[in-house]
Amino acid sequence: MKSPMKALTAMALACAIGLPAAYANCRLPPAPSKIPDGATASQQQMLTAMQTIQEYNHDVQTYLQCLKFEVRQNQLSPDGQVSLHNAAVNQLQQIAAKFNRQVRIFKSKHS
Repeated sequence: MKSPMKALTAMALACAIGLPAAYANCRLPPAPSKIPDGATASQQQMLTAMQTIQEYNHDVQTYLQCLKFEVRQNQLSPDGQVSLHNAAVNQLQQIAAKFNRQVRIFKSKHS
């Protein structure tokens, strides 16, 4: 789940390094708001969550391509791209790790 503090940090970072135009053009997709509890979720809930995570991953990859385009258009500095790229990848990894923990719990309950 995306915390308001992370969103504010990303906006502050974008403004601090002079990227308001790039931030307006390339939007980090919102992280999935709910990861099912593997101890109580149904198989369908877990499959739906997996599809949501896959869509989120695709959306993040599109965002990263947008950042590259912004650099090529001189609307974003290479350093700014690296910062925004790393923040997006870190968020994606955190969501994936949270989901994977729940998958392990789910599998242990249904094995």
